Amino acid sequence: MDGGVTSDADRVSDFEIPEDEDWVHDSFSQLIQEQCHYPYDVIEMTPLDLEEEGRGQITPPVTSDSSLTDLCISDVPQQTDPLIEERWSSDTLRVLSSMPSRTIGRSRGAIISQYCNRTMQLRRRRQSRPSIQHFPRSARPSICGYGVETDATDFEEEENKRERLVNNLQNLSAGDRVRMLRAMPLSLSEKKELRMLVLNKAEHSLSQNLIPCCSQLKYYIIIALRHGWYGWLSFLSSLQLWQTALKRVSGRFGTGVLSYFVFLRTLLFFNIFLFLVTGLLLVVPQAISHPHHDQDISARSSWGLEVLTGAGYFSHSLLYYGYYNNQTLQTGHSCPASRNRMSCSSGLSYNMPLVYFFTIFTAFFITCIILVYSMSKSFGQSFRIDKSKGLLAIKVFSSWDFKVIKKSSVKLQRANFGTQLKELVAEVNRQEQKISVLQRLFRLFIHMLAWILCLGSTLACVLAVYYFSEHKHGDLRSRSHTASSDSLLEEVSLLAVPVVVSSINLLLPGFFNVVSWMEKYDSPSVLNYISISRNLLLKVSVLGVLCYHWLGRVASDPQSLGLECWESFVGQELYRFLLMDFIFILLDTFFGEFLWRVFSQRALKRKRKPVFDIARNVLELIYGQTLAWLGVLFSPLLPAVQIIKLLFLFYMKKVSLMMNCQASGKPWRACQMTTIFITLLCFPGFLGATVCVTYTMWSMTPSAGCGPFRGLKNMFEAGKRWVHDLAAVNPDLHWLASAHSYLVENPLFLFLCAGIFLIVIYFHSQVVDGQRKIIELLQEQIENEGEDKKFLITRLQDIHERKRRVTPRRVKGGIEDSSYS
Repeated sequence: MDGGVTSDADRVSDFEIPEDEDWVHDSFSQLIQEQCHYPYDVIEMTPLDLEEEGRGQITPPVTSDSSLTDLCISDVPQQTDPLIEERWSSDTLRVLSSMPSRTIGRSRGAIISQYCNRTMQLRRRRQSRPSIQHFPRSARPSICGYGVETDATDFEEEENKRERLVNNLQNLSAGDRVRMLRAMPLSLSEKKELRMLVLNKAEHSLSQNLIPCCSQLKYYIIIALRHGWYGWLSFLSSLQLWQTALKRVSGRFGTGVLSYFVFLRTLLFFNIFLFLVTGLLLVVPQAISHPHHDQDISARSSWGLEVLTGAGYFSHSLLYYGYYNNQTLQTGHSCPASRNRMSCSSGLSYNMPLVYFFTIFTAFFITCIILVYSMSKSFGQSFRIDKSKGLLAIKVFSSWDFKVIKKSSVKLQRANFGTQLKELVAEVNRQEQKISVLQRLFRLFIHMLAWILCLGSTLACVLAVYYFSEHKHGDLRSRSHTASSDSLLEEVSLLAVPVVVSSINLLLPGFFNVVSWMEKYDSPSVLNYISISRNLLLKVSVLGVLCYHWLGRVASDPQSLGLECWESFVGQELYRFLLMDFIFILLDTFFGEFLWRVFSQRALKRKRKPVFDIARNVLELIYGQTLAWLGVLFSPLLPAVQIIKLLFLFYMKKVSLMMNCQASGKPWRACQMTTIFITLLCFPGFLGATVCVTYTMWSMTPSAGCGPFRGLKNMFEAGKRWVHDLAAVNPDLHWLASAHSYLVENPLFLFLCAGIFLIVIYFHSQVVDGQRKIIELLQEQIENEGEDKKFLITRLQDIHERKRRVTPRRVKGGIEDSSYS
């Protein structure tokens, strides 16, 4: 009999989810503590005798205290569940009180007895089964599925069972002992007491048994290695960038604002990777070679203006494309690109054009892989079927980390925990308002009007940027044909287009916010998504006009503008746009947040502070990162400028957030915000930058007087020349020319790689969608099982009521028959 029960329990435990199991185990402690105050042990289930029901003889449940039944019956009518609004009969109450969900956790003696038997079974199986540490987490010992013995026991028997459990735990390995204690549905204090009893008994036995020195040394080494490993893991955890600051932001402002700072940290890591790749492979070798560049020092303008414009001294520095040469660097000398490379084949060579080309290609390829992986992983983590009520229960009962003992950490965790509870409760209580047809039509009209205003203003700003850039292009062409003595005015005029574009990026999102305020969205998450889509449309449109200006107007005819190196000019433009974007963010933070908070509190006498605009700030990050990706070809050190900008931006935004902003009045949970940010960064941002850089390297003719690709038809030709030189030196490598022509020069290979990435993303999304459907079916099955239980209980009560109505009639009929006789 016991074997049958054990096998069924093992079969059930194979399908348990570890997270649900942990939640169930953590929920038993309160029931066990309540058991300490009750004089009874447990309610036992007795068979339901329908014949006795028919005679009106109701058998009370077997308890150690007869008042328990009256207490249960008196409490039933106070329930608010519609299933138990009526007064149940004692037989129905007996069945309800005997259900496993009502009896589990009430008897500590039964629990300890059950686990004592399980530890004995585990010890018997250790000889024939592998170690429990090799088992999956879902197969660990669990109380779920086991029939808990509910026999009433006295104090001595409970102590004997505890003693046997301690003995059995002592004979287990350390890992099995920890797992067994973790699976017990006991309170933390009782688990700690059992653990201390086991350790004390083990130390006592070790002192009695003389352990050899080698064994003691082995144990000490194992303990030292374990402590060292835990210390190393703790040290790695402490090295996470801005971990404490992010926890403070999450605890005070919620997950929506936290997603902005997490996204900023992600962009910082991307730029650090780009800087390391370009710095080690391009900047450092070029700096070591020390080429000779003539600079007109007397023509330099002021240092501050050069920092703003990126011109002057910086024009002939490692910052821009034109500074890099087209030589093949050797260990002792360098070979120009025009010379025969047969004479330069001795020693170690470093072909700068080839390295420049493959460095940019490798950087973009690895970035693409990281983005696709991050996006797919984020999709799998965020788009889950997590109902708010279930998450709220898990958050309340099993999310507190009891290992945190430091006061500041406890305070921080409490704030974070409270904010997450507010978000979950707000999501649970949020209900869709029922509105009439006229109100729905009016809302639709307001939304259409808002979108017309936003699209019209975006189109007007894009046209303004286009015509203003054309005007500056014509102005630059006219200045190239006429000598001008005012060089300072010329450099200042270079900032005109960046200032106009940055002003539009600063002012137009404010107009979008006013329009969104008129729409009066009920959900803050929907409001953020709408704002993100409108700001994204603005940024993408402006960047499209600028790319056309740089590649379609400047790069196609640089001689008409008097440019010797159009790549460096485009790099300077991108540097100016990136720097102006940072300056305008500083102005927006100071005037839009700090001064507005001071004016609102002192002049308007309002205590409310502005709310952090997540949509606008995130799109500013994506806009700046797209500029950095566009400029890495023309300015290899532009990722370093972006790193400095992001570092300043993080601390500035964090200080401004704590001083000048407040949490949203409507808490909301940003469960999919990070996924949307990564997706927007990948497709409009990175994909657009990749298309522009690929088009430049494939179709545009490099400058003839500067850069590593001077004298070539396009940048792809550097790889082709290198392959032909290798084939000329070594005839066995003639196949490289064919491989290069088919894999690099042929666009089919690039389209094939892009297709593979899209297929991977598609299949991953389909897998996630299938998992979501399975989870939905399982949740629906759980709800149906709950409805089945309610139906059975209701039917049981109906049957009992009918039998009680039939029985008096039979008794009355029998009395009448006896009287007639």
